[in-house]
Amino acid sequence: MSDKSIQWIGTSKDDLKTFPEDAKRKAGLELRLIQQGKQPIDFKPIPIVGKGTEEIRISTGDIYRVFYVARFPEAVYILHAFGKKTQKTSKKDIELGQKRYQQMIKLRQEL
Repeated sequence: MSDKSIQWIGTSKDDLKTFPEDAKRKAGLELRLIQQGKQPIDFKPIPIVGKGTEEIRISTGDIYRVFYVARFPEAVYILHAFGKKTQKTSKKDIELGQKRYQQMIKLRQEL
C-alpha cells in the first residue's frame, strides 16, 4: 500500500513551519505514521471540529497541536497547526478548524 498524500488546508503548512525544530520533527514523524495508515503516537479525536477529525498532540516543553482528517482514501487533510498556552483548546482554534473542515468537504466535492 502506498502512502497517502497530504493536502494542506488554508495556512496549515505555513503555520506548521513556524513550530520550533523539535516540534516540527515530532509533527513530521506523526504525520508519516498517518500517511502509512498507522496511528500516531499521541493523538485524540476532536469531533467538535468535524467528523473524523483528530489532533496530534506534541509536547516539547511547549504545547502544539495539528488537526487532521485521515478517514478518506485519497489523502490526509491537515486542517490547522498551532501552539497552545493552556490545556484547553481556544474557541478561535476550534472555529478555524471547523471552517477549514468545511473547506476540505468542498474541496473533496470538486475532485
